[in-house]
Amino acid sequence: MRCVIARYPFDLTKGGVLDSMKGVTPEAVTGESVTIGRRRYPVKQVGEVVTRQDRRDFSGAEVTRAMARLGFTCHPAPGAEPAPAAPAPTPVETASALLGGATVLPQEH
Repeated sequence: MRCVIARYPFDLTKGGVLDSMKGVTPEAVTGESVTIGRRRYPVKQVGEVVTRQDRRDFSGAEVTRAMARLGFTCHPAPGAEPAPAAPAPTPVETASALLGGATVLPQEH
């Protein structure tokens, strides 16, 4: 598969990535990561090994996109899951806020 990482074109294959990462000890995962074989590697480490470029030359998103297209499982950074959304305001609360009023609290019967 042809992909562009750090403005350079690469022809990557799943087998080629597996061969490149064979024998490479994974670093501690602190950001985005990718599972290759039975190991989980930081995407920057994978990009550096596969492209032989300095990690500062490419973004993690470029490597993640390429690895996902090759069929590897990619993982977001730990703790990067979005926080649960607050419940949506009711129409009365929205109208009250637009008119400058106080928040309407539910009444007890």
